[in-house]
Amino acid sequence: MPVMESYRNLSGKSGVIAYELGPDHIRVRFADGHVYTYDYRTTGRGKVEQMKRLATAGRGLCSFISQVVGNNFAYKDTRG
Repeated sequence: MPVMESYRNLSGKSGVIAYELGPDHIRVRFADGHVYTYDYRTTGRGKVEQMKRLATAGRGLCSFISQVVGNNFAYKDTRG
């Protein structure tokens, strides 16, 4: 399994701590340890690509997820 990249959290207030980019998905680890997978099929290509841009920029990812994406995730790993 690939190693997740640390989220830079430039705002200092994000609930996101790490992410992993895939060709058609992004996996996001939140501060509670849960990892969510967002993919083209469930979340939509445009939203996933925007999430990838925000993740690499280190700002705005958590807000985008909470305000735009919501519960449109493909998978939730609660094992942490």
